[in-house]
Amino acid sequence: MAGKRIKSLYDGIDPARAYDAAAAVKLVKTRATAKFDETIELSMNLNIDPRKADQNIRGTVLLPRGTGKSLRVAVFAKGDRAKEAEAAGADIVGAEDLAEKVQAGTIEFDRCIAAPDMMAIVGRLGKVLGPRGLMPNPKLGTVTPNVGEAVKAAKGGQVEFRAEKAGIVHAGIGKASFSEDALVENLKAFVGAISRAKPTGIKGTYIKKVSLSSTMGPGVKLEVSSLGV
Repeated sequence: MAGKRIKSLYDGIDPARAYDAAAAVKLVKTRATAKFDETIELSMNLNIDPRKADQNIRGTVLLPRGTGKSLRVAVFAKGDRAKEAEAAGADIVGAEDLAEKVQAGTIEFDRCIAAPDMMAIVGRLGKVLGPRGLMPNPKLGTVTPNVGEAVKAAKGGQVEFRAEKAGIVHAGIGKASFSEDALVENLKAFVGAISRAKPTGIKGTYIKKVSLSSTMGPGVKLEVSSLGV
């Protein structure tokens, strides 16, 4: 039965064709038929070598329609900045006490933000937070004096991106329950951010291939020119 279900999901999709953004979203969304709200996932193959420091693409983008996920955000801060983080909706706020919990393996958050004066403490947690992709980083806006703004961004639909070894970038751009228009808007916002992150000196085609899928559904190739980049 599972084989028939998978085969039926591929019906109507031409594997050799690249679809425009709206058509691709429609194909993927209508095939997200699992018993949970599937994530709509984007995969981009880039003409880069992430082993080179100047081509190691990494950053954040705020998806205009949000992610559909509820992120738990932890903030390392004291005093007024701790109050600011709490007021902005941070789930966990602390300093040495939070560091002790993290060091002991209690990590109950999906995003970690730190005020600059906390990095002496946070820096000692690199071996714990680093492998999980949770280490605060100034380039990602997660080491900042404006902790309240960072919390709001994380809660409001900001996603991180990073090129993997083969020059591939993966990201969730929403949920199957989103409207087609919302998914197209998020899709174009994400691709636009990757386009703007193009390293200088890249020759030839920068964005080689883009595909869209849902958690349990088939992949659909996207026509890059339809993404406004």
